[in-house]
Amino acid sequence: MEYRVAQFEKVSMHQFTEDFVNCIGGNIFAAESLYDNVRIPVRATAGSAGYDIISPVSFILAPGESIKIPTGLRIKMEPGWMLLILPKSGLGSKFRLQLDNTMGLIDGDYYDAANQGHIMVPITNDSKSGKVMEVTAGKAFVQAVLVPYGITYDDQAAGVREGGFGSTGV
Repeated sequence: MEYRVAQFEKVSMHQFTEDFVNCIGGNIFAAESLYDNVRIPVRATAGSAGYDIISPVSFILAPGESIKIPTGLRIKMEPGWMLLILPKSGLGSKFRLQLDNTMGLIDGDYYDAANQGHIMVPITNDSKSGKVMEVTAGKAFVQAVLVPYGITYDDQAAGVREGGFGSTGV
């Protein structure tokens, strides 16, 4: 059974360039030139659960090195759904590619965050065999899976999201 519950969108060029310069460095003009590299994720096959997220920039990570990739993406989801971000299995098995927060979890209310719900992906090459990982712009490096969730009968959550990583106080 298929559930059509979400829509990926690009964040504005302004948000992308601001986050790109803050995460990776460089100048605004270089970041603006990469905005056209942002691609809406797609599934590779009709049976795939994951939507491939494409890197808008080329990068190289030696073992132990980390980087935070601003994807240029946001997602609007129906209530009761969340998005999980996971490494592509090939990169995970070859380079022990890991998300720095173990698994990315995008809540539905992140869409309205102050940063336009910009999905950022902090990753590390945790290779134990000395392998250098190279990802070229336009290649998938992580995948996103939509998952339903439930809440408890006595749930009273009334807070309003303002940001992303750690914005709920932890």
